[in-house]
Amino acid sequence: MINFQDKVSFIWSIAEILRGPYKPEDYGKIVLPLAVLRRFDCVLESTKGEVLAKAEQFTGMNEDAREPILNRVSKQNFHNTSEYDFNKLLTDSDNIADNLRDYINGFSKVARDIMDHFDFDRQIDKLDQNNLLYLTIKRFSEIDLHPETVSNIEMGYVFEELIRRFNENAEAGDHYTPREVIRLMTHLLFLHDDASVLTKPGLTQTLYDCAAGTGGMGSVAQEYLLSQNPTAHLEFFGQEINPESYAICKADLLIKGEDARNIRLGNTLSNDQFPRDKFDYLISNPPYGVDWKSYEKSIKEEHEKQGFDGRFGPGTPRTSDGQLLFLMHLLSKMKPVTAENPQGSRLAIIMNGSPLFTGDAGSGESEIRKYVLENDLVEGIVALPNDLFYNTGIATYIWILTNNKAPLHKGKVRLVNAVDFSKKMKKSMGSKRNEITEEQISEIVCLYGDAQPNEYVKIFDNEDFGYAKITVERPLRLNFQVNEERLAHVVEEKVFANLATSKKKGDAGHFEIEEGKKLQTQILYVLRTLENDKVYKNRDEFTKVVKDALKQAGITIGSPLLKAILAGLSEKDETADVCMKNKTDIEPDTDLRDTENVPLKENIYDYFAREVLSHVHDAWIDETKTKIGYEIPFTRQFYKYTALRSSAEIMDEIRALEAELAEQLKKVMG
Repeated sequence: MINFQDKVSFIWSIAEILRGPYKPEDYGKIVLPLAVLRRFDCVLESTKGEVLAKAEQFTGMNEDAREPILNRVSKQNFHNTSEYDFNKLLTDSDNIADNLRDYINGFSKVARDIMDHFDFDRQIDKLDQNNLLYLTIKRFSEIDLHPETVSNIEMGYVFEELIRRFNENAEAGDHYTPREVIRLMTHLLFLHDDASVLTKPGLTQTLYDCAAGTGGMGSVAQEYLLSQNPTAHLEFFGQEINPESYAICKADLLIKGEDARNIRLGNTLSNDQFPRDKFDYLISNPPYGVDWKSYEKSIKEEHEKQGFDGRFGPGTPRTSDGQLLFLMHLLSKMKPVTAENPQGSRLAIIMNGSPLFTGDAGSGESEIRKYVLENDLVEGIVALPNDLFYNTGIATYIWILTNNKAPLHKGKVRLVNAVDFSKKMKKSMGSKRNEITEEQISEIVCLYGDAQPNEYVKIFDNEDFGYAKITVERPLRLNFQVNEERLAHVVEEKVFANLATSKKKGDAGHFEIEEGKKLQTQILYVLRTLENDKVYKNRDEFTKVVKDALKQAGITIGSPLLKAILAGLSEKDETADVCMKNKTDIEPDTDLRDTENVPLKENIYDYFAREVLSHVHDAWIDETKTKIGYEIPFTRQFYKYTALRSSAEIMDEIRALEAELAEQLKKVMG
């Protein structure tokens, strides 16, 4: 691993001087923008004089017209026309705040945009008032952050480690991806069945990250592709919601000479900054378990109005977790397979365990799994070791998806259990206690690429993860009897009790209540005339008895009130006749209703006969309620049964411990 800790330690020591006026959680507001500014300063140092001279020649020219001219002189995609740099700022300590602002405002537009998103200007006066601005600038001037000294990859490590330290108490969803995990992702992402895809001379491809952070995934992916093909170019695009991370990511692209406009700020789910773009490769580690209720309206509208022409056609998950929304967003950015683009696209995304199984058949989560599996988009899933991430130790998985599977793998999904492929770190970094070595990355990639069933790899058909959720009904059987106990139940029935209520006010309301009470009394009187020891076991027969009695008494009631009376006078009875909804349909007993998940590969009726009818002969399937669901029970596929120890073995161990304890007590007691 690249040794970046010395740079981090030096910059962290600068942060320590802020103690007092600043709380530790606010150090990043100073250190991160100044680290970017110092890197800009180092990059532009060698051409500073030439740029100032050329700027003098074009003083009256419009900034937009002058920018490309000065950029050519600076040999970068940005420049600075202020007379100040970090060293010159130190020559005038009395006016350092004003001079620093002059220096920042001297940058070209794209660099100013980066600094603006740090919102650093409001910190300048506070630093100056606390006599910290000069000291902070002086300390930063002592570190050389030129790319020849600190590579772009190394600088990425520096920023991510600083952010981790400044956000050690961040919620689990706000995490940064360790570089060894990104390297594993990129190996899997670029693992084509046809290796020649990546070795074409002058290959140009695009990569997109919808939750770009500081751009670490883009940097590692570019590094990997160049290692495979030195003539290749991977153009990175990304969107990031956090202004500071966005600014760092954009600064990284700017210094590498890439188009910084490829990095855009905003909420990917509610404000897609690349609405019409498609990409060759897609990679992301979106936040886990983050609530999206605050922008639910726009996402639900896109789902309902645009359907599969939008990003969220298959459905939407529960608002407490938006991971699957990011997955669908990335799927919408895949290039379709065409004659001009026969490779289609490949996608790598890290998610926790929830998207594998959360949500019953018919739920948004299940419908999304159904879509990706029935459309043969899931190539494989790799289970990662725990405790890999800085701010969370939960189980995580890399999903690899493609819209152009190799013929040999069509209709198949490979699961790779890599939970044991890690080693303990000598020193933990937050929640990160484990790391994946280069050798282990190679092992995992080989297991995934070979796709041969073994202890760590299982191969499944897409249909293996599907099931039909059937609703099993049993008939409602009731007996009926009129007695005081059951009449008390009638009185408690809501529809019957509501007879003596009114929404009207004043005399009209009072009159309606009194009339209702009178009707209640009349009904109960009629029912008591039916009171005897007879138990009716046929609902239709008893219903006729009640209707006839009420009719003879001149009482007319509606269907809801009749149902309430029957409900109060009834009890469940397995020996009673079946209750019918009509002449042909049996009424189901909702208390006996059950569901069964039938594997898609199995005949529903064979399963029903074997698993249900053999136990309850009067059951049936309500075909109108059958739903198709999908889940991926990853852990279950790799479960290994461990036999329990025998009682004799356990007793022997207990006796041995007792003997050892007795011996130690003897020594203590002398």
